[in-house]
Amino acid sequence: MDVEILARVQFAFTVSFHYIYPPLSIGLGLIMVIMEGLYLRTKDKVYETMARFWTKIFALTFGIGVATGIVMEFEFGTNWATYSRYVGDVFGSALAAEGIFAFALESGFWGCYYLVGTK
Repeated sequence: MDVEILARVQFAFTVSFHYIYPPLSIGLGLIMVIMEGLYLRTKDKVYETMARFWTKIFALTFGIGVATGIVMEFEFGTNWATYSRYVGDVFGSALAAEGIFAFALESGFWGCYYLVGTK
């Protein structure tokens, strides 16, 4: 196989996974905070069990989202250098915002859950 085709296949897989997992982890983080809050309010063990179960899935989706996001940034710079140079002023700010907002939201939800869930 040609190196260019392999690079495009790698980019397709990276973007496909990154398109799915960060939004999933943002939503899971919010749901876990709600479940933990309901547990603290009602003291019903079902909510605690649900939150602990979804914590494992959240950690996996968060890790995949971060890993694919980092790889994707490098792929834009190496595999799409001419494109990035041409549309960098517009596209770069959107990528930076996605990185800041998604990572900040996921990390914030994880921090809230960790602070509340470990007490």
